[in-house]
Amino acid sequence: MPKKHYDCLKCVAYCCSYTHIPTTKTDIKRLAKHFDVSVDKAQRKFTKYGDKDSPRVLRHTDDEHFSSSCMFLDKDTRNCTVYAARPAICRDFPTQSRCGYYEFLKFEREVQDDPEWVATTN
Repeated sequence: MPKKHYDCLKCVAYCCSYTHIPTTKTDIKRLAKHFDVSVDKAQRKFTKYGDKDSPRVLRHTDDEHFSSSCMFLDKDTRNCTVYAARPAICRDFPTQSRCGYYEFLKFEREVQDDPEWVATTN
């Protein structure tokens, strides 16, 4: 992959606000190990039914910037609280050298002349 032109640690976690964050059986096993709970308990506690293509998705909690976001997003720091155990889709995203959300955030902060601005997409 080419050099990344974004820094996830400077973003407000737009991708964590996706309503449908799929998890695999391997992801659930990884979360179970991280929290030292059974796979069944991890599935019940951290995921919910998604759809036919992605039967299990991560649960969400309320978010001040978006209607909801991943339950593992620290709402103050905007960082992942299970980074080492995060699902594969989170490990792989974004797959390009640029992230559209990060570009959007940088643009909005420049236009608003406010380095803390959080542009919402709701």
